[in-house]
Amino acid sequence: MGRALRADAERSVRAILEAAERVLAQDAGASMEQIAEAAGLTRITVHRRFANRQALLEALAVSAKQQIIDAIEEARPGSAPALVALFRVTANVLRVKNTWRFTLSHATAHTPAAIALWVEIDAHTMELLARARGEGLLAPNADLEWTRQVYYALLGEALDRPGADQEPAAQDPDALATLVIDTLLHGAGPRG
Repeated sequence: MGRALRADAERSVRAILEAAERVLAQDAGASMEQIAEAAGLTRITVHRRFANRQALLEALAVSAKQQIIDAIEEARPGSAPALVALFRVTANVLRVKNTWRFTLSHATAHTPAAIALWVEIDAHTMELLARARGEGLLAPNADLEWTRQVYYALLGEALDRPGADQEPAAQDPDALATLVIDTLLHGAGPRG
């Protein structure tokens, strides 16, 4: 009985978080009642899981960041050459970022849990960039902190290109990953 209840609670939390992402993306000021309605649950159920709006936003931040970590780990970046790993990680992260646009593009709660997940994401990214530098994809003297910042900016910009929302193929994570990696590694200059 306890397992079924726990599974039911997990499903309702997942439904609430997914509904919150959709609703808040359309109206950042949406009420808990609107989120409950979108999740197909009562407001009381939502408040049972999340005491208030801030608690819900904190849970969104943690969930989205955990999904990024899962996407990175799913790509198994340590088991492939750096270029392949960079492509897999980038495509997987873009899939998550596309699903959680509101949460990942807005200032969300900086709870200790969310901060710890962000530190883990940064560590994974720096490790992958160090491998890329070691395998000659990046210059031997490349500033990895700066490269990480540029990579993160490219990830954000890839999903928000002008007109991309009108062309479904422009949102293909594999095509976007190719664009991000090509820009990161080669810039916009002529190929030699």
